[in-house]
Amino acid sequence: MLTIGFALPPGFQIMGMAAASAFELANVTAKEALYGIRIVSEHGGAVPSSLGVPIESRTLSRQKLDTLIVTGLLHPEPTSPGLIRQIGRAAQSTRRIASVCTGAFLLGEAGLLDGHRVTTHWFHARQLQAQFPNAIVEDDRIFIIDGALWTSAGMSAGVDLALGMIEKDFGAELTRAVAQKLVVYHRRAGGQSQHSALLELDAKTDRIQSALSYARSHLRAALTVEELADAAHLSPRQFSRAFRAETGQSPAKAVEHMRVEAARVMIEQSRHTMDEVAAETGFADTERMRRAFLRAFGQPPQALRRTARLASA
Repeated sequence: MLTIGFALPPGFQIMGMAAASAFELANVTAKEALYGIRIVSEHGGAVPSSLGVPIESRTLSRQKLDTLIVTGLLHPEPTSPGLIRQIGRAAQSTRRIASVCTGAFLLGEAGLLDGHRVTTHWFHARQLQAQFPNAIVEDDRIFIIDGALWTSAGMSAGVDLALGMIEKDFGAELTRAVAQKLVVYHRRAGGQSQHSALLELDAKTDRIQSALSYARSHLRAALTVEELADAAHLSPRQFSRAFRAETGQSPAKAVEHMRVEAARVMIEQSRHTMDEVAAETGFADTERMRRAFLRAFGQPPQALRRTARLASA
C-alpha cells in the first residue's frame, strides 16, 4: 500500500483536498487498499481551513509516506518555519512530493523549486516566479512533473495531478475507471492549458450557452450558423448578432477555439493519428488543423504531442 500524505498549513483552502477522492476511488475500483491517506500538519490535531472548518491531522514528522502533497492557501503568504522544515525533510524521504495550487509557495520556501519546472494557479504565477527566481515557472499548465517534484495549477487541477499519479503507479485502465467515477473526462494532460475556450467565451444568456454546449457536443458536424441558431432557438441573423455581443467573437471563431481545445486534449492524451484527431474534432483535414494550432499556440500539433510525451516520461 502506498501512503499519500496531505500537508495542511493553517488556513488551507479545503478544495485542495479534492485530490484525496481520486485515491479513495482507486481503492474502491481496484477492490483493494492501493493507497492509504494521511492528513498531516506541523503539530497534528485540528487545523482550520479558510472556511473555518477544522480537519483533524497527524504530525507530519512522525509519518512514513510514499508521497507528500502540500495544499495551498487562498492567498500565498509565509507559513510556519516548523512546517517548512518538516516539508523539506519529507522531500528527502518520500518517493515524490507535490503541491496543489499555491502549495507551490510552501515548496519554494522549503527550497524545493530551484532549477525545476513548476506551475501554480495562473493568477499567482508571476508572484511565484518573483519570489523564487531560480524556479522555472510555467503559468499555463494543468500540472508539471519534473523528476520527483509534481506541481499543479488551481485547486481542481489537484484531481488531474492525482489521476496522473494513479496512472504512473497502476496504469491507464484503472485511471480511466477512476476518472469515470469522478465524472471527469479522463485526466487533463499536464501540458494542457489552464484556460478553457468555453470559460473564455463567457456567454451570458441561456440561449447562447445552449448553442455553445451544442457545438461542444457536436464538433464532428459542420456547425453552420444556421445549425447553431437553431440550437439557440433564434434566427441566424439574431443569433450572429447576439453571439458576438455576448462573446466578442464570431460563431466560426468560437467553434475553431473549441475544436483546437478538443484536438489538443486528444493529441496529448491519446495515440490517435493526426488524421483521426482532425476527423474527430471537426477539422476538414490535418492542414486546416495545423493552421488553427499555429494561430492558437504558435506551434503545430506534432510539437504539442512531443512536449506532452516528454512531460509524462
